[in-house]
Amino acid sequence: MAWILNLETASTNCSVALYEGSQLRALREDPSPGYSHGELLHVFIQEVLSEAGVGADALDAIAVSKGPGSYTGLRIGVASAKGLCFSLEVPLIALPTLKVLAAAAGIKEGLSIPMLDARRMEVYSAVLNTELEYVRETEAEILTPDSFAAYKDQGPLTLVGSGAEKARELLSDPVFRFQPEIQPSARFMGPMAYAAFEAGSFEDLAYFEPYYLKDFIATRK
Repeated sequence: MAWILNLETASTNCSVALYEGSQLRALREDPSPGYSHGELLHVFIQEVLSEAGVGADALDAIAVSKGPGSYTGLRIGVASAKGLCFSLEVPLIALPTLKVLAAAAGIKEGLSIPMLDARRMEVYSAVLNTELEYVRETEAEILTPDSFAAYKDQGPLTLVGSGAEKARELLSDPVFRFQPEIQPSARFMGPMAYAAFEAGSFEDLAYFEPYYLKDFIATRK
């Protein structure tokens, strides 16, 4: 089985998980809001390797949450992942942050709408079904009372992540459910990363950059 180190730094949660195949072997994370990723990330990497009793040279791939999310957090995570890949000569796997967030929610009915807070009434969001398949791809948008109206007939609609709290202020229809406390976590990256590894879905180390998704368009959903 492949050993894959998973790094999630797109939000306030600095999270590192070591997987052997699809089995979680060690996890470290700190969800505190201080954005101390630069201090914690490499400590957590050493700790998960030590707990599992494996050396860095045993790793078969590095997986990183690619965004959208915090500019600083993404930059730290991707730089660390690429550095490890170069030094260990292993491939890089990049996973969409909002899909990781949807996996953390684990909804069993309707649609999940993972969303990360940006600024004012702006969020990064996507719409996925219970199989983590995209119903609507990742977008940057300004929330309005009509947001996600097109999906009400496929409800319940579970809004997950830091953007869900501001959405609660606008979306009063009972079809909406809110889970703002859930954050992206490396704990939920493992199965997706292993599937990508088996499929040979790797990034080009020389050119890969985080998915910042900076531009906002005011649209009604």
